[in-house]
Amino acid sequence: MLKMLDVGKWPLFALHSQEELKLIRQVCVFGSAGNEVLYATENDEVFALGTNCSGSLGIGDVQSSIEPRRINILCGKKLASLSYGSGPHVVLATTEGEVYAWGHNAYSQLGNGTTSHSYIPCQISTNLVNKKVIEVACGSHHSMVLTADGEVYSWGYNNSGQIGSGSTANQPIPRRVTGCLQNKIAINIACGQMCSMAVIENGEVYVWGYNGNGQLGLGNGGNQPTPCRIAALQGIHVQRIACGYAHTLVLTDEGHIYAWGANSYGQLGTGNRSNQLHPVLVTIHQDRIVEIAACHSSHTSAAKTQGDDVYMWGQCRGQSIILPFLTHFCCTDDVFACFATPAVTWRLLSVEPDNHLTIAQSIKKAFDNPDNADLRFQVDGKYIYVHKVFLKIRCEHFHSVLNNGTEEIIEISEFSYPVYRAFLEYLYTDSISLPPEDAIGLLDLASFYRDNRLKKLCQQTIKQGISEENAIALLSTAIKYEAKKAIMFGRDSGKRKPGCQRIRWLDNIKALSSQSTEMLKVVQD
Repeated sequence: MLKMLDVGKWPLFALHSQEELKLIRQVCVFGSAGNEVLYATENDEVFALGTNCSGSLGIGDVQSSIEPRRINILCGKKLASLSYGSGPHVVLATTEGEVYAWGHNAYSQLGNGTTSHSYIPCQISTNLVNKKVIEVACGSHHSMVLTADGEVYSWGYNNSGQIGSGSTANQPIPRRVTGCLQNKIAINIACGQMCSMAVIENGEVYVWGYNGNGQLGLGNGGNQPTPCRIAALQGIHVQRIACGYAHTLVLTDEGHIYAWGANSYGQLGTGNRSNQLHPVLVTIHQDRIVEIAACHSSHTSAAKTQGDDVYMWGQCRGQSIILPFLTHFCCTDDVFACFATPAVTWRLLSVEPDNHLTIAQSIKKAFDNPDNADLRFQVDGKYIYVHKVFLKIRCEHFHSVLNNGTEEIIEISEFSYPVYRAFLEYLYTDSISLPPEDAIGLLDLASFYRDNRLKKLCQQTIKQGISEENAIALLSTAIKYEAKKAIMFGRDSGKRKPGCQRIRWLDNIKALSSQSTEMLKVVQD
């Protein structure tokens, strides 16, 4: 659940006033070019606008609209889950468990037994009577739902077995996916363009449909007409699954990501562009992963850590990012708004109507806030407001020096204000946001306080910040810092400043200097 819903990242909302945007509680942007949008307001009114391909706006006609038009049949209903296909068609579940579908229907993906497009949402009842649907998923032209009792139903296009019926005949109405799923309880479903997947309550993953790029993770490239368990994940407990166009991501109960399938854009995050027929572990941050994101209309992948760091990889604005890249986004949804092609949402975005903050958000908000701080650091004549108990919990150095102290102000002269503030903010947020020049100073500080995780974050920031434009300046800054520390810590005189330890700065920036020197050669050439 998102706390801040910034729909302004999508151009379709450019003509909305700020007052109108504040009323929005749920949003889905979809379509072949991200030109269709559906949203719900705080009063449970549902609106749509955009190009309206195949009547996918559900407003009763095929006229495009730059202004929001109300979808009357959905007003007053609370939306629980929404997905869309390539036609596009839309499938929606309410919090009451009802299912509605509309839009493109040439392959019976609306589940109403016909192949006629529908310009208004129609409730799907066949075989779903007395079933409460809690999740929906769409492929390019097929649909799937998950019920509260763990059953999976599918319908629509079936040329590659994506319906899981055992044949390749299209399925005009919902049918329960059985076979190996017959007596199992599913907890999560996902669709690629022409494949389907389900996670079972015991952490097993079952897959079926098109497998030309190895997106089923079965170790081969053959299509699978009925659900089949991924044997390579034996002993690994999967919690969530996400499908891209032709690649797959799963999140385990230990906070790890495994990926497989197509990789021509680096969407597996393995450091190369080779397809993978078996699941491979994706190496990201040491922090636990709590969310994965992918969408069947794109080759983009994203993930969020427990410390709220957001990574992206794959096809991002035309570039191929083959390893997870740390962004400055606060949610995975921003990755798809700003970098995916098309710029669509990978899920139904939601925002809480109140001002409730999570623990992490509350702690972040408390940093450098004089209202309830009990300690101030004075650096370069400026104050930084913090809390003794929190510093003692988060940092071994402060646990020692503040254990019996009664200080209210501590002066810091060894480091600059931006560097020391970034260090204290890191203790509150587990992340850093600094230009590479200041990150050099923070790397020095991390060595001083023996914080290996902070050192790695600094090294990553410096490495990613090296460019042809700043290589010379960056290397110069590194050399200046080395000279400054040599004097400050008595490297030449053999003396050390009281209370300080000698820092092996040169060792810490060895990799940086090497990279900068290489970049410097590029500049000179």
